[in-house]
Amino acid sequence: MPLTSEQVLQFLKSVHPYDALPETDQEALSHQVTVWERVHGAGIYELGDQLPGLFLIYDGGVEIRDKNDAVISRLGIRNSFGERGLFLDGRAVTSAKAGEPTVLLVLPPALLTELIAAHQPVARFFDRTQKPRTRENDLAAIPIESFMAPNPVTCRPDDTVQHAAQQMRDARVSSLCVTDAKGGLIGIITVRDLSFKVLASALSVETPVEAVMTANPIVLAPSAIGSDLLHLMMERRIGHVPIVEGERLVGMVTQTDLTRFQAISSAELVSEVAKAKDAYDIARVTARIPNLLVQLVAGGSRHEIVTRLISDIADAATRRLLMLAEEKLGPPPVPYLWLACGSQGRREQTGVSDQDNCLFLDDRVTDEQRLGYFADLAKFVCDGLNTSGYIYCPGDMMATNSRWCQPLSVWKTYFEGWINKPDPEAQMLSSVMFDLRPIGGEASLFEDLQAQTLEASSRNSIFVAHMISNSLKHTPPLSLLRGLATIRSGEHKNTLDMKHNGVVPVVDLARIYALQGQIGAVNTRARLEEARETGQLSKSGAGDLLDAYDLIAETRIQHQADLVKQGSHPDNFLQPSGLSDFERSHVRDAFVVVKTMQSAIGHGRGMLS
Repeated sequence: MPLTSEQVLQFLKSVHPYDALPETDQEALSHQVTVWERVHGAGIYELGDQLPGLFLIYDGGVEIRDKNDAVISRLGIRNSFGERGLFLDGRAVTSAKAGEPTVLLVLPPALLTELIAAHQPVARFFDRTQKPRTRENDLAAIPIESFMAPNPVTCRPDDTVQHAAQQMRDARVSSLCVTDAKGGLIGIITVRDLSFKVLASALSVETPVEAVMTANPIVLAPSAIGSDLLHLMMERRIGHVPIVEGERLVGMVTQTDLTRFQAISSAELVSEVAKAKDAYDIARVTARIPNLLVQLVAGGSRHEIVTRLISDIADAATRRLLMLAEEKLGPPPVPYLWLACGSQGRREQTGVSDQDNCLFLDDRVTDEQRLGYFADLAKFVCDGLNTSGYIYCPGDMMATNSRWCQPLSVWKTYFEGWINKPDPEAQMLSSVMFDLRPIGGEASLFEDLQAQTLEASSRNSIFVAHMISNSLKHTPPLSLLRGLATIRSGEHKNTLDMKHNGVVPVVDLARIYALQGQIGAVNTRARLEEARETGQLSKSGAGDLLDAYDLIAETRIQHQADLVKQGSHPDNFLQPSGLSDFERSHVRDAFVVVKTMQSAIGHGRGMLS
């Protein structure tokens, strides 16, 4: 039975970004879309077809397949598809067919272009580029919710001032929000009030709070920006501002919060680490990294800048511990090089990081020196990193493992063996050790090895094929349910693993491009950019993958920053139910791009089955 314009209109009103259009435009749109009906298994378009427009699923489900006919996404109601091809040259870059009886709405290309030009919500929805960025410490432009203290301490108006003072002491705060029985804000009492109004006037400790509080205090919304707060504090000469959303008290900002926020910078933390007397001093500095993460994300810093700055602190901590180790143990008997691998090696550390490291030793080293001095040095540094918050590697990929504290000649045999006999362990180790980056010591111990290894690996097609197979073990979380597949059981049930199923698939792809193209860069984004320049990736393919990676990585660090603001420890497990339709759509599209690129490299570059 054909759909009526009224049915189409009501549906469009429930789908973002069309729900943000003026009602007159929504009504006009409902008359301009066409309706397609497809039975189960029927084709919608084929790879390379001229697309009739943007598809929006009204009912049913659709399978999206890549050029190798592999399913890369299953979409359901309210999902749209076809935009990638439309925005390139108008031709389909995938194929699509109905996975069940399906009803589609088709928006003509010219109409979509008009909507994007005329309406910001539509333009934003289909914009895959990054949002404008502000400076690292641009407090004036940062939303207050980014640095407010959530869940402020409260008291009741009939509480005594003595009880209020005890609450402030126990919570180590300088103010209390006074709320009524329903939790509504009715006043604020500060340490200054206790001093000037209670002590100075010799009032009884039994005086009720409502007698000395400031009633109906000035408040701001969490969406207000730093400049609003600064101007308010300066004009009204106040040091405490409650943050209220609607009728609900959600936070508090004080002058101390402002000072703390502006004081945190990666440069300051690196400087403090460099002066640390021991690992405990370093730990006090690294404990502030989560707040730095929040600040950087709130300030609009790109994900690769955030992770680079956080990794710089880990580098500084490592170098300081190496220096302290030499002060304790004496000068090294032969030159050595400490290297980081994993996320630190790639300069991609976030708020959740363990340690992955190793030691290259000059070939003149004796077993006695390796098992004595350098074993002691490795233990000192790895223990210090663990104390500093960089926990021991669960897989024991650390310099304290004798296997990873070896002369350069042994390291050369390691890499030669992994390349010539790529068994499962070799694949796993190569995935870690191909991300090595020198941190402290004699850097020349690594330079020739890196160049030789890249050349040898690129010439060995069997090794590359094994590495490709290994890289495809981590896949994007795509399924029929709104296009996203969550973890099915366990502690993190119903979440997306934004590390292993989010950024890791792109990290693995970038490593393959680096091996094939002898790219010396270790950072994932740098590898992708160089792969584009050297022709390992087409310009359009690289552009899509870079955009997808940026979105996935941005979503991950935003999730971690949100957890920190809530007073929780950052992790990688995102609840998709917390995403808006807009965000969910973009994340799903990013995962589709990654899966498409995985399929392409798997089928086109000799993947082993």
